[in-house]
Amino acid sequence: MTDEVKEKIEVNEEVKDEKKHKKKDKKNEELELLINQNALLNEKLLRITADFQNMKRRSEEEISKLYKYDGEEVIKELLNIVDNFERAIKLDDTNLTDELSKFLEGFKMIYTNLVNILNSRNVHEIICLNEEFDPNKMNAVLTEKVEGVEPGKVVEVLQKGYIYNDKVIRPAMVKVSE
Repeated sequence: MTDEVKEKIEVNEEVKDEKKHKKKDKKNEELELLINQNALLNEKLLRITADFQNMKRRSEEEISKLYKYDGEEVIKELLNIVDNFERAIKLDDTNLTDELSKFLEGFKMIYTNLVNILNSRNVHEIICLNEEFDPNKMNAVLTEKVEGVEPGKVVEVLQKGYIYNDKVIRPAMVKVSE
């Protein structure tokens, strides 16, 4: 072989090697691109999965609250009826005729049944007379200076407050000592 032919063969081999390297480089670039795309897709999948789990947890909490406080509006309306019964029963403290007193005995039975039903449904009166004023459970509508009572104590309950499960559904209206 002549030197010229040898040179052409070497050049051809170099060109072939360059083409191989270019193909390898291109394949490496494609592989890197695919790896990056795969990482992005995995990250998106993790975010979507986390969002779904958070949404599921929030909806379960909301459903739980709905079940826990189911009937709250009806209970609030019933509390007004309980208040009216209590006002009627207070009339028995005055000098009434026997007939009216017997009539109020029926009211007392209905009132007791109604209160028992509310208690069985986890509706309880907020006890606040002679207690420290708690703005989370009470509304102070009046203040009065009372001798022998330290400031901040409830001296009179003007309207009872109620708790349903662990939620205040109606704060007590109270008079507080100054």
